[in-house]
Amino acid sequence: MLKKLHIQNYALISELDMEFDKGLTIISGETGAGKSILLGALSLILGQRADTGVLNDKTVKCIVEGSFSIGKNEYREFFDTNNLDQDELTILRREINIAGKSRAFINDTPVSLNVLRELGIKLVDIHSQHHNILLADNRFQLKVVDAFAGNGKLLESYGKEYNRYRKLLTGYTGLRERNEKARSELDYFQFQYRQMEEAKLREGEQQELEEEQKILNHSGEIVASLNAVHQHLSSEGSGMLENLREIRKLFEKIREFYSPAAELYERFDSVEIELSDIDSELEMLASKVENDPSRLAFVDERLNLIYGLEQKHNADSVEHLIKIREELKESIEGISSSDEELLAMEAELAERKALLGKMAGELSGRRTDSLEGISERMINILQKLGIPNAAFSVKQARLEELSPTGVDRVDFLFSANKNTRLQDLKKVASGGELSRVMLSLKSLITAVPSGRQAGSSLPTIILDEIDSGVSGDIADRVGEIIYAMASDMQVINITHLPQIASKGLKHYLVYKSDDEHSTRTMIKLLSSEDRLMEIAKMLSGKEMSEAAVENARILLSSSKD
Repeated sequence: MLKKLHIQNYALISELDMEFDKGLTIISGETGAGKSILLGALSLILGQRADTGVLNDKTVKCIVEGSFSIGKNEYREFFDTNNLDQDELTILRREINIAGKSRAFINDTPVSLNVLRELGIKLVDIHSQHHNILLADNRFQLKVVDAFAGNGKLLESYGKEYNRYRKLLTGYTGLRERNEKARSELDYFQFQYRQMEEAKLREGEQQELEEEQKILNHSGEIVASLNAVHQHLSSEGSGMLENLREIRKLFEKIREFYSPAAELYERFDSVEIELSDIDSELEMLASKVENDPSRLAFVDERLNLIYGLEQKHNADSVEHLIKIREELKESIEGISSSDEELLAMEAELAERKALLGKMAGELSGRRTDSLEGISERMINILQKLGIPNAAFSVKQARLEELSPTGVDRVDFLFSANKNTRLQDLKKVASGGELSRVMLSLKSLITAVPSGRQAGSSLPTIILDEIDSGVSGDIADRVGEIIYAMASDMQVINITHLPQIASKGLKHYLVYKSDDEHSTRTMIKLLSSEDRLMEIAKMLSGKEMSEAAVENARILLSSSKD
């Protein structure tokens, strides 16, 4: 329930505060006084977009704040999901700064506009004349049927399950498309992988083969050079080793009495040992180097295979090729595993679809059971509203596929005249009739306890001149219906009809105040005497007569009975 509304610097409103109670609150005022401005400001805290055009004073920010009394555990899921504190008095606030930037708050916590809107539509239902176009919307018509049938909880559960199903279906479709694309390339992947496997690649192999190829290509030169060095080291008479031995003997003779000779002797001894070792290694190396044309042909062929694979796969090494081979293997295995995943997802989809079908069937059954009651009550209300020959029914049809609301489509059929065939409501109802049909639907929903979810209250409903196009006795009946609606919920009714204004428990007057600098929209709560005068003015215009005042007194008196 809306408890307080504070508006600051919005359009023609400089600053305004209103308090609301249970039951029916009336807001009236002359055309152009600013009633629509009031609704526009309220719409800001319900998530409507705005810009600097709403600022009355372009140097000061706009603030709209609404205080709502809600149950302690009401909308608990919303508050928990959005990590918001929940108090019995919940405050929605919207600020528009001078640059046009908007900020939204719930209980002083900054929130996005979508979050503000999500809570706003739970708390307030604004209906104005242009909302009658909703009557042509089959989705709105279905919502009415579901509200009357008490499908709130079941529809919520179905919606969650439907979203899970759609998410799974999207994932399945994407995986299937990827799988089909990969499967078209499977033969190529397998051919490439077999080629890689048959190559039996080994890390470090390319470097080893390239080294061996060099040796085989130059085996003759290598052996000749090794043998020549061996000759220089060990040939008789002129070999380096024989000369070193002679030098060592010379130093051996004098080392006993010439100390430097002893050190030199040791050094030459070490040189001789090292050269002897080198000479032995030269013989061993020369024996290992062979001129092997068959081995060279094998190495050349192996390297050509590796080079060919590297060029084909745009690789720069055997290690890179091995990595590509493993990726090919994973791709092939992935196609096989995705086949299994697809089968599992298909089974889950079938299971979820069957559950949805069952839930949709239950929704359909409950809707079907409610149609006769809707028709009877709607006809009864419409007759009270001055359409004595009203006929109303709901046609239910089955959709071919599951939808977010089940498998049903409903159409409202209407006739205002006797012996006239029922037709689509939007095609045959006049503007005044549409207003009365919409009021009847609102009354229908609010009067049915099953129309609300367990443990939740109905939102505050704001009716913006929904009584347009009616007068006299019909206006009085409209007032009675609105008053009856307010017995179970908070109703704020903007009206220009005295018959309806007299029904309210509170009555606010919207008016304009001019000074030499500006025009402002003002609002005041009417006292009993002020209210009498305002209703008399609504009855007779500016020139009030004693008869108008007396009629106003009768209207107010009868409304209290």
